[in-house]
Amino acid sequence: MSQQFIVQLRNHPGELTHLARALCARGVNISHIRETTVGDLVSAEIVTDCCDEDTAEVLHSMGYSYVTGPSVTVELEDTPCAFAEAHDRLHAAGVHVRGCCVVARASGRATWTLDVDKPALARDILGLPASVDPAIGDKARN
Repeated sequence: MSQQFIVQLRNHPGELTHLARALCARGVNISHIRETTVGDLVSAEIVTDCCDEDTAEVLHSMGYSYVTGPSVTVELEDTPCAFAEAHDRLHAAGVHVRGCCVVARASGRATWTLDVDKPALARDILGLPASVDPAIGDKARN
């Protein structure tokens, strides 16, 4: 199963390119990425379509700090409060969302990937199947 990697980078021109090229050289394809800059640091949320071990090895070899975990993917209504309501339910159940990213929007729906500390509980709270068929993924409608 693909994991979401939240990587801390230096805020220097070309830093993300350097990482992307290293992943490319290892044969790792980035399926989703979101980057945010705060002062001297950059946070990049990266989901790859395979090769979690290779991704971790590249990040480690380059000296990047990162956290990782299984991505929980959920489809929500694309409304102003839908994510806040889902996040509130997770928070109330004791699930910590470490990273999130909208990866698609279509027909009034938004698909989110969430990096959480308790994926099984998050799936339960969000109405996702407990066991995931890799051919189908863990996407569900809420």
